[in-house]
Amino acid sequence: MDSINCLETNVAILGGGPAGYVAAIRAAQLGAEVVLIEEREVGGVCLNRGCIPTKSLLKNSDMARSIKKSKEFGLQTDNVQIDWLSAWTRKERVVKNLRMGLEKLIADHKITLLKGKGIVISPRELLVATAEGSIKVSCHSLLITVGSEAAIPSISGVDLPGVINSDGALELKEIPSSLVIIGAGVIGLEFADMFNGVGTKVTVLELEDRILPGEDKDISEELLKLLKRRGIAFKMGARVKEIRETNGALELAVSEKETMYTAEKVLVAVGRKLRSATADIIKLGIEIDEHGAIVVNEQMKTNIEGVYAAGDIIGGKLLAHLAFAEGRVAIENALGMESRLNYDAVPSCVYTHPELATVGINEQEAGRRGIPVRVGRFDFRQNGRALAMGERDGFVKIVINAEDHVLLGGQILGAQASEMISELTLAVTLGVKVEILADMIHPHPTLSEAIMEACGDAVGRSIHKAINRIN
Repeated sequence: MDSINCLETNVAILGGGPAGYVAAIRAAQLGAEVVLIEEREVGGVCLNRGCIPTKSLLKNSDMARSIKKSKEFGLQTDNVQIDWLSAWTRKERVVKNLRMGLEKLIADHKITLLKGKGIVISPRELLVATAEGSIKVSCHSLLITVGSEAAIPSISGVDLPGVINSDGALELKEIPSSLVIIGAGVIGLEFADMFNGVGTKVTVLELEDRILPGEDKDISEELLKLLKRRGIAFKMGARVKEIRETNGALELAVSEKETMYTAEKVLVAVGRKLRSATADIIKLGIEIDEHGAIVVNEQMKTNIEGVYAAGDIIGGKLLAHLAFAEGRVAIENALGMESRLNYDAVPSCVYTHPELATVGINEQEAGRRGIPVRVGRFDFRQNGRALAMGERDGFVKIVINAEDHVLLGGQILGAQASEMISELTLAVTLGVKVEILADMIHPHPTLSEAIMEACGDAVGRSIHKAINRIN
């Protein structure tokens, strides 16, 4: 029997994704000894199989789309060819460079990185199976950040060759001629946009009655219209009953009138499943809710003394930047600091073209909470920079408390929305009154002026809007 090496540390972190590695670095900054345990690559899904590789390929798709409309800008670009293998290679290079940089950061902070499968033995002990042998880790505090994985629906034929999840889509080295995507959430829409931009015939099937059902209704309806205009087909209320192989293609049977859809590839993008149902976590006695999320309080503490959890595993919005913040808060509390998060000030982004970015609460959520609101809106077709860029689609929408004019939330659909949303995130975080943003001098011409104008519109004082009223 192999001997087991032992290691003692202040903090053990199970999972090296966004929540785990940020927590490890923050713990090291605070002077703690840290052991970080990761079964696969540091950076987790986001860096290796999610956020970064998808944005890399989306850039290739965006470049192809820009070249197709280059005549508008006086450029002749006939007979342009798309080399998807080169795009794929570039994506791999981007991911590798970032991962190497992260590994160096971990080493520079003198964090002990154990690459292997970690099993929780008790609140103070883990057993890690590495390539060099088993290591028992003893700790004062344990942080669980094991994340999530792609959910696989119970559809007959979902295991057929050619039926892929997001991981498989990122490994495609050739552009599929046709693609059916099951799910119109963030993942489904980004891949729909990506492959549509390089010439794939894309159809999206969604069980709900609209895309992005958790987002503001005006925003999701406008994005749907723009994606349809680009040639992406959508079918709402579509429940896929079966996938079968027919004459070298994949055929999908949808419940409504047995409608059939045929494609070269099928991408299953119905969401993600939390990785809490492992025997060691269950045996530990950690409280888990009906959605499979580990239950934590505001300090990210579980019901087990000294055990914390952060990131996707605690449910809610499965966002890498939220996981960053939760990991930081969890470790700060574990090391004796008082730290909290404002969950109403968490931005979220969808990297379609145009982009969608939101923060705070939207008009529908305000209604559910019984908050009286005013709404401001400004369209990018009235923005000088947007017209100069050839990016006139979309708008900014602002939601404020009707009584005190404090900004409650904002939604942006348009070019560079993911970059602009931070102005609204700061305002929501600080509880700023909308007049502050309406009066703040924005550089001209910029896309961000649309935020200023939407804020002004909420209180009846937008300058460049033809109809300017108080809601």
